[in-house]
Amino acid sequence: MLFKLNTQAFRDAIDKSGLRVSGPLIADGKLHRFYVEGDKSGSKNGWYVLYGDGLPAGSFGSWKTGQKGSWCAIDAKSLSPQECAEFRRRMEQARLTREAEGRARRQRAAEKAAAIFSASKLAPDFHPYLVSKGVRSHGVRLYKKSLVIPLHDISGELHSLQFIDNDGDKYFLSGGRKKGCYFAIGMVTESLCIAEGYATAASIYEATGVPVAAAFDAGNLKAVAVALRNKFPEMKITLCADNDAATLGNPGLTKAREAAACIGAYLAIPPSAGDFNDFLHQNSHEQS
Repeated sequence: MLFKLNTQAFRDAIDKSGLRVSGPLIADGKLHRFYVEGDKSGSKNGWYVLYGDGLPAGSFGSWKTGQKGSWCAIDAKSLSPQECAEFRRRMEQARLTREAEGRARRQRAAEKAAAIFSASKLAPDFHPYLVSKGVRSHGVRLYKKSLVIPLHDISGELHSLQFIDNDGDKYFLSGGRKKGCYFAIGMVTESLCIAEGYATAASIYEATGVPVAAAFDAGNLKAVAVALRNKFPEMKITLCADNDAATLGNPGLTKAREAAACIGAYLAIPPSAGDFNDFLHQNSHEQS
């Protein structure tokens, strides 16, 4: 059976997912990238693969969020066994294409991260962001006035960088791997903590002397916790949650609790809304 490609139907499927792609859609079976609303200007974390011949079908998603979806010219229930097999073959090919491009993007990002990190210098404690958070520089670097925080995996391999400017605005190197990567403060002994951001991790380390891994955000807590538990199976690990009480669902606490339960770790929660940097920094001001 012959089917006519309707690119608008494919675009509608992308729109329904919450992504938006502008410009003409190219149905050549190759991977195409596009800007995702809300991302840094110039980035292209969105992707799609569209086949226009035979049975029109395609897939799409965002590398940043891991979101993905698929589309077919006709409802799956109406496909013949042969058409189902063709649809599955095309989706598998799209997956392989996407994963190959993802590996290439991560490799390029890792090489760029290494070059930038090599060209950076140790950040001073008087950097405006560190002063505003009341913490010191624990091996973070400085590049073009921004703090540079490396993202390493458990083997110590550098994958990406986080940049923090004077005003506290943060962004990651485009295309770099974040999942399961972290920044370590202190030398591991018999216990360690896992927190979200650098300032929170530095505050905990300075207050307790316990080494801390900064996972960068709540969505990465579980991946980092699992990686560190695999590396240190007998270690006492504590997940230090952000208490996002003012945010629906309290994602900081929810994700930290999930990570702690997953690896059999302890859970620490700030006694008031905010993170441990807010709590410890506020207490230090009150005592001074």
